[in-house]
Parts: sequence; C-alpha cells; structure tokens
Amino acid sequence: MRVEDKKRSLTVAPFECAWGEEFRFVEAGRGCIAFEASAQNDVTLVFREQLGSQHYHYKMDSSRHYAVILGSHRNKRLKIEVDGRTVVDEAGVGLCRSSSFQSYWISIYDGLISIGQGRHPNNNVLFQWLDPDPNRKVQYVGLSSWDKHVGYRNISVLPSAPQNSIRWSQIEYAYAERLGEGGHNKNEESKDGCDQRVIADFLESWDFSDAMFVVGSERKVVPAHKIVLAASGEFAFISMSGTAIELPSFSYPVLRSFLEYIYTGSTQIAESQLNSLLELSLKFEVKPLVKHCEEMLDCFTKLDNDLSVSSRDLEVSSSGSQAHQVDYFPFKAPVSVQKIKQFLASGEHSDINIFISGQGFVAKAHKLVLSLWSMPFAKMFTNGMKESSAPNVFFEDASAEAFSLLLQFMYSGELKVDNRYVTPALVQLLLLADQFSITVLQFECCKRIMEFLSEDTVCSVLQAVSSIPSCKLLEEMCKQNFATHFDYCTTACTDFVLLDEATFKDILQQGDMTVTSEEKVLDAILTWCMEACETFYWSSVDKLLSTSTPEQLFGERLTAINTLLPFVRFPLMPPSLLQRMEKSNLAKHIQLFRQLVAEAIEFSNAGPWMMMANKCERFLHRRSSYRELQYISDGDNNGVIYYAGTSFGKHQWINPVLAKNITVTASSPNSRYTDPKALVSKNYQGTCFAGPRDEDGKKCSWWMVDIGQDHQLMCNYYTVRQDGSTAFMRSWVLQGSMDGENWTSLIVHEDERAICQPGQFASWPITGPSALLPFRFFRLALTGLTTSNTWNLCICFLELYGYFR
Repeated sequence: MRVEDKKRSLTVAPFECAWGEEFRFVEAGRGCIAFEASAQNDVTLVFREQLGSQHYHYKMDSSRHYAVILGSHRNKRLKIEVDGRTVVDEAGVGLCRSSSFQSYWISIYDGLISIGQGRHPNNNVLFQWLDPDPNRKVQYVGLSSWDKHVGYRNISVLPSAPQNSIRWSQIEYAYAERLGEGGHNKNEESKDGCDQRVIADFLESWDFSDAMFVVGSERKVVPAHKIVLAASGEFAFISMSGTAIELPSFSYPVLRSFLEYIYTGSTQIAESQLNSLLELSLKFEVKPLVKHCEEMLDCFTKLDNDLSVSSRDLEVSSSGSQAHQVDYFPFKAPVSVQKIKQFLASGEHSDINIFISGQGFVAKAHKLVLSLWSMPFAKMFTNGMKESSAPNVFFEDASAEAFSLLLQFMYSGELKVDNRYVTPALVQLLLLADQFSITVLQFECCKRIMEFLSEDTVCSVLQAVSSIPSCKLLEEMCKQNFATHFDYCTTACTDFVLLDEATFKDILQQGDMTVTSEEKVLDAILTWCMEACETFYWSSVDKLLSTSTPEQLFGERLTAINTLLPFVRFPLMPPSLLQRMEKSNLAKHIQLFRQLVAEAIEFSNAGPWMMMANKCERFLHRRSSYRELQYISDGDNNGVIYYAGTSFGKHQWINPVLAKNITVTASSPNSRYTDPKALVSKNYQGTCFAGPRDEDGKKCSWWMVDIGQDHQLMCNYYTVRQDGSTAFMRSWVLQGSMDGENWTSLIVHEDERAICQPGQFASWPITGPSALLPFRFFRLALTGLTTSNTWNLCICFLELYGYFR
C-alpha cells in the first residue's frame, strides 16, 4: 500500500484544532500519524469519523471519538479519552518539551492505540491501550491544543499494522472493563446463575467440613476444614479421622474470632478476650495471629490499660501478602500457599479422587479448593447426586496432562506451562477453564496463547476457541493470523478442514488476507469442502469430477461451495488460466463456478474501465497480496535485492545498501574485503568474504540481509556467486527470521559440491512448508569448513526470490 506522506508546519492556537483531508487514514479504523511537536503541555490529537472545524474541541464533542493528550495536567500525565470519558491517566509518560520539537507517533489498529516517541512507528513504544469496544470508523485526525499554543511539523499519515506483541496490562484493562472491577460481569449473571465463592463463605459451614470443634461448657459444635486449618498452623489432631477437638476452657466468641482470622485474614475481638485469643493461637501455632496478639498486649501493658473489664472491640488483621501470578487467589494469609500446594502433591486431607476415563488416576484433591475456584465443581459436590458423596469422580473427554495443570493452578495460583510454546495441553486447559467457569484461568490461557501464537498452532487453537463466546479477542487474533499466513496454513497441513463453515468463511473475508495467488484460495476452498486429509489443487479436483459427481466428492459440504466460491477473486487470475477453467468439469458441474469464471473473463476482456466501475471486492486486488519475484536464471534482475535497488519499482537501479532500502551485515567487521555494498552490487568481486566469529562457543561465518521492517519475503529460490577464491562452501544453511534473533532453516546443505570454480553462480529452490513462511531477515551461514579449511564465507553476490510484500 502506498504511504501517504503530507509534511506541514503549523501552529495551533489555544482551544483550536487543525483538520484537513491530508490528515486522513487510508483505511477507516487503521492508521498512524507521525509528527513533531513543541509545546509546554497538552499536545492533543483527536481521531474522529468525520472532519471537525477549526473551533472544534473534543470536550464538547458528542459523537464517537478518541482523544490522546501528551503532557496533560501541566505536562505531568498521559491521557486517553473515549467519547469524552477518561480511560487512561498515566503519570510521567510522553511528556512535552517547549524548547525544541520532539518526534511522536500514534497508531490505531482496530481499537489498539499505540503511542511512541521517535520518527519510526512501532519503535520505542511508550504506551498501548486496547479499547474493549473499538471504534473501527475513526478516520480523520485533528491536531489540537488546550490553553497554550502547540507547534506541529513534519506530519505524516501512514498505514498502521497490528502489533506483534500486546502489552498485557492493557488487555487486562479491556477484560476488567467487560467484567467490571470485581471481575464479575456487571450486566449479567455468571453462567451458573450465582457468584464465585470465597473461603470466607465456608467459615462455620458444614459444606465439605471434615473437622469440628466442641467449645465451652455448653459444648457448642463448630465445623471446620482440615486443609484450611493445617495450612494455617499445627493441628496434629486432624490427622485422626472423626475426632472432635475439645476446647472446654475457651468460649465460643474466642473460637469464632480465631477461625474468622484463619478463614478471612482479619477479625474482631473484645479487649477482655485478647488473652484467650493469644492462648488459642499459641495452642495451635498460628504464628501471625500470635504475633498480632502479643504486639497488641504489649501496647496495652505500656499504656497500663485494664483489659479484663474492657468490652471494646479490637481489629486484628493479617499484614502478610502472598505473591501470585493472578490477582484472584482464594487463600489469604495466614493460610500458607506452600502447604496448600504440598497437600495436592501428598494427597493429605483429600476427600476426592480424580480419574480421567481411559487415562486413569490423576490426583487426590480437596472439594473445598475446587469449589472455591469453580461454581460447577461446587454444585457437583453439593447437589445431592452421587458425586456429592462418592470418593471417586470420573471426567470424560479431558486430557490428564491438562487436568493436572488445572489442579496445579487451583492450588498455587500459577500457570505452569512452557512460556515459549502453545502446547496442546495449554489449549485443552483453556477448554477446561471454560467448562468449569474458571474465568481468571481462562484469561491467563488466552494471554499465553495470544503471545506465542504461530502459524503452526493457529488451526488447533481456532478450532478450540470458536465455540467459546468469551474468547472472541483470541478468536479474532487467530483468524487474522491464519489469513496473513494463508498459504502456509492451508498447505503445510490440512487441519484447517476441521474448522466449521462460519469460521472458515470469516477467514476468507479478512481484510488482511495474504495469498500468493487466487488459485491458492480456490484450492483451499475445494480441499475444505472435500474434508480432505491432503491438499487438493483445483486441477486435481477437476480430474476427479470426470468420474465422480459433486455430491460424491463434497458430501454434506456441497452446499458450502456456493457460499465460499464468491470469496475467490477470479478476475485477478491470468486469462489463460480462466480459459482452462471455463472448459473444466468444475464449470460443467457447478453452476456458480461457471458463472464466476465467465464474469472474470468478461472483466479481463473489458479492460481497466471495468475495474473502476466495479466496487465488488472480488474485482479488487487484495490489500496485503504479495508480488511474485520469480527466479528465471542465475544473475537475472528478478530478485528482491535487485527490486530493492529500484526502490521497489520506483526508479532506475542503484545499489540498495547505498539507497538504504536494505541492510547487509556480516559476521566480521566491515573492511576492504568485507563490504556490505559489494555483496549486492552487480559487479564481480575478486575477494569478498565474511570472516568467522564465536557464537555460543562455536565458530561461524554469515552474511545477513534485512529487507526492512515494512517488507516480508516468502523465499522459494536463491542464488549465490563465488568470489575469486577457491575457498568453496560445502556445508551451509539459509535461514529466515522476523526479528533477527530467532531463526528458521529454509534449506540446509551438507557436503554440497555444486560450487567448484571461482566466480561461479549457483542457485537452489526452497521447498516445503518453510517456503510458505514470510521473513524479514535472511542469513546465509557456514556450518562447516570450506575447501580451503577456513571459516571464510567467500561469496560476492546473493539474490533472493519468492513472494514479496
């Protein structure tokens, strides 16, 4: 997409706003404005659906809009407002400077507002916030002020791109907005019809109780729970099943305060009973309570107060805090989380055995812990059905590994999975969290999956979450990821055929869908409709139709053909291909296919004027489509490096390193014989090499090419040329990366003897799934010594081919 770059210098007077058609996003809801500003405070940018006036002010605007204020509150804070309502108010972020101009950029992408410093968008991010109800229609940018003049210059309106990583604190904000501050939906009940229980609900409750106190001369019976007591102090007696704890010398109010402190972390006690509370806490070694009581008694002693006659209530609260991965954790101090975790490992005090059908025993657990996290569990154990009293409970259609992770989370408040990958167990854990209504775990799983989602895992995740209404953010991210890696996701494997029709249709409708050709879209649709276990090309399906009927080939998904075929942009296909399709069995048997092909042929015959007349999407080039840079011969002018030398088709070729369109680096420092410009020049170099360096204790040599942050290449061919030396490569690898740190091997050469003369060209195709992955960085690296027994990578030319954007 061509970047719109309008550079102006203007000064905005107090309480005014500058608008213009030049300050307009190319695509509604998605855009970025980069600018320089000089101000004492309140650099204000407004994003609206329509143009405003010079005397417009966001405080008076009743229509939908965003306002971003840098240096608010006399240059102390960053503010973001939505429709006049403050949603972000952060101290010390994005402050102004009146003595000189500072560079800023603000990006909006489907409600994700990113703010940064510097001239390069997506670099040096200061703050991000995700709107839980995004306004996808904002298109015009207004440059405004508050009570002092603001100077703006070098203003550029650019396209925006989704961020590779989202600041999770902002996602959490959107999540909290949706559920309300307390973590519960303010507008509707939970799916069970009641709120989450907390441990205080079980104080003096007979539900799940397995211990009891008999207190005072009246022998009042008070229920309790072994796991809670044992995690708070030393209650050795509770290992004796069915034994009551006799406390004849203590009154019920003292025991009540004692248990309340254990179950809630705070209590009240009459001054006259403080000594008794201390005695009880010493008896069972509840150390935090002992400490509080002793401190209070010491204080009263110093004041010479007579506690024996005082009836005043004293507040006793635990000051202990326990760090957890999540904000909500049901156990508070003095309950020890370490002991709670140990009880899961040992099974001590357990009252339920968990089994997975077909997989066997999982763990000894505690109904109280499970019920604190999950209302479905609580109802299961209290509904009077067999699960309420049975010692064993069996679960169907669950993974033992995922269920173990579920239990670990419930007992520790930590999600213990490998941070670097989206594993099947993590996806299954997300489903369990939804099944048992553990919202906080569901959110933690979504965070992990979104952060480490890849084209290899997107299908399995999407298949799982499409049925979970509360995972819409994750579902949309998966659809977008699938669409931007469409070739890979539909070719590397056929898991996508397991997606339901609505989900697959949504992917085909994605505005960011990226494909190398419309044939790929047609192939994917036919493969999905056949529910095939291997990728079928349209020509293969056409042959099958010579001996089969559409009903036999597509079965129950035959009706989906008419729904999905219009998403193929037939008019973008070559005329020769359309003519083949016109005579195909597909056209003979499927009426809509025949009509769409005929329409496309008419379009190609009509010429460019028809493109102007048609607003239908299937007549338009895809916004994110790739340019095909095809290998023809060694040293041709068809590769991406040559293309970069023409500034991507804008002018005559000059060395792309000099033009700063690409960056080339070597494993050794630049020198007369290690010159980045030489590697991408048209001229033969007698001596050109990258020297060795040590990385992770190993010797290696490499040349690396960065095609730029705005570009990607799906590489399917590459060419090298030997310099004038006889140090020929024999073992090396070509790798790709998006960040320059994590590398994927595209093709590995072992004892390759193709290069055997100085100055020789050699080229190789790249096949397999990695040829369908887009990368920004490419690295050619030696993995073994050359024929001269050195680690010098002696090539004087490198070219890459494939699908470029």
